Amino acid sequence: MFLSENRREENKNGKMCSLFCFSADIISTVEFNYSGELLATGDKGGRVVIFQHEQESKNRPHLRGEYNVYSTFQSHEPEFDYLKSLEIEEKINKIRWLPQQNAAHFLLSTNDKTIKLWKISERDKRAEGYNLKDEDGRLLDPFRITSLRVPVLLPMDLMVEASPRRIFANAHTYHINSISVNSDHETYLSADDLRINLWHLEITDRSFNIVDIKPANMEELTEVITAAECHPHQCNVFVYSSSKGTIRLCDMRAAALCDRHSKFFEEPEDPSSRSFFSEIISSISDVKFSHSGRYMMTRDYLSVKVWDLNMENRPVETYQVHEYLRSKLCSLYENDCIFDKFECCWNGSDSAIMTGSYNNFFRMFDRNTRRDITLEASRESSKPRATLKPRKVSTGGKRKKDEISVDSLDFNKKILHTAWHPKDNVIAVAATNNLYIFQDKIN
Repeated sequence: MFLSENRREENKNGKMCSLFCFSADIISTVEFNYSGELLATGDKGGRVVIFQHEQESKNRPHLRGEYNVYSTFQSHEPEFDYLKSLEIEEKINKIRWLPQQNAAHFLLSTNDKTIKLWKISERDKRAEGYNLKDEDGRLLDPFRITSLRVPVLLPMDLMVEASPRRIFANAHTYHINSISVNSDHETYLSADDLRINLWHLEITDRSFNIVDIKPANMEELTEVITAAECHPHQCNVFVYSSSKGTIRLCDMRAAALCDRHSKFFEEPEDPSSRSFFSEIISSISDVKFSHSGRYMMTRDYLSVKVWDLNMENRPVETYQVHEYLRSKLCSLYENDCIFDKFECCWNGSDSAIMTGSYNNFFRMFDRNTRRDITLEASRESSKPRATLKPRKVSTGGKRKKDEISVDSLDFNKKILHTAWHPKDNVIAVAATNNLYIFQDKIN
């Protein structure tokens, strides 16, 4: 699949909206809403930036994949836990949209400890003609009011307002790594290293602990929860992955506390390939159900695997993302890159998957043809509406033209967060502090 690049750097007023290269500007999550009309990003500075899809017109058909800044707001602030002498950073770990029920949009955002429900709404009218206030908002003396006025609504410039509607706090001892909205649209789950909680969207002061893997003696701890997600259609089913490379599917109908899983997914390890790094690279960094609910996808350090929910003993598909790094695991361990947590995503029809790599590369795999492609998201190699050229990595020997050597890969440039439009071939790729939006090529 060839994609043309569309990187938004200016909004309609010509103001710069590209993120400058500060650590607070590094994008930490990317998420399309259910319709694909809106795209939300969160960064390490606790900000949420929402982009809106530009309506296509006959005169400008190239706007099909254009997104402009719609709203920007500060979601989280840095905090300090005085009881534990612990700083809680403002970084947005995850954003999840709720299905749209009315004119307003709702999303959940979380940092390490606190989850917030935000309402994003538009206002293009203002009320005038109050009885108890003057035009400046000051209260009038009620004894001087001699007549009754009927307030009227007058048009005004469009204003997008983001307001916090719920704050879900003080429920996680460890850092929150996942939130997932349930298919009943009333509950959602949040997961940290050792526990998973179930929340009701209308109740903020309590949640139900549905998974707890904390041992009585922390010295006996052998694995942690790395990701969790609700099934897209069955509100009683969810999965969570672990640092041991296993996935557990749980059914909340079986028991209030899902300590016992319904299904256990694990691929047997090949003893001949075992090494010092085997346990580290087998840790699952992301798990995603397919839109159909029949499959799920997991991402470990070197590969993406697709599992059939009816077959637990091995994945039905395995895609190598950057197998050429296997010989570099020692140096990747020394510079801590081996602990990077790459995400993965499905396209709208579940026929293709995407995940990130180093050197600003991202990989796309077609499940039907088993073809794959490596593309690069960078300012140097792409211009707006230009066709991206496939990239290849040379693993040794004589390097061909247009190939890049493994030794020259930049491990500081990494694509950890990607998102795929739920209906169209439009993808969003976060390359450190830049957001790239790509669309399939228009003839």
